[in-house]
Amino acid sequence: MKRIAIISDTHGLLREQVMAELAAVDCSIHAGDIDTPDVVHAMKQLGKTYIVRGNNDKDWAEDLPKSITIEIEGVNFFVVHNKKDVPKDLTNIDVVIYGHSHKYSAQTIDRVLFLNPGSCGKRRFGLDLTMCRITVDAGQYQFEKQDIIWTRYKNESYSK
Repeated sequence: MKRIAIISDTHGLLREQVMAELAAVDCSIHAGDIDTPDVVHAMKQLGKTYIVRGNNDKDWAEDLPKSITIEIEGVNFFVVHNKKDVPKDLTNIDVVIYGHSHKYSAQTIDRVLFLNPGSCGKRRFGLDLTMCRITVDAGQYQFEKQDIIWTRYKNESYSK
């Protein structure tokens, strides 16, 4: 059994609550819009990390893949930043993880879970701050939304 933290759209900010969640799991997945290598470094200090590049990840992130396919405990994940970049052929994929919209979403389409953990970085668009925790074991998974307590940080943008 493995516990996985799933985050996206941190935009240069790893909140204390998010760091605590990342430290409590076996590995983490970041679905892009990291904005700074400091976030990548901090995540890697906490354990095994899978990361894709988002549309706001510029020159420093050129070596990060735009998408990845990974298998954890018999569950196959496809990770990409923008849902529009998900391929039509999802043969052998159990869970698609994406970000970009900053809005939590979980829906099953043709037996594939499409999961957007929302944003847990800088609060934007008046949306809640969220992430997700998924537990995988022997090809089965369970997931749950994690609400993040919003605290304004210095230089944090916010728009309604």
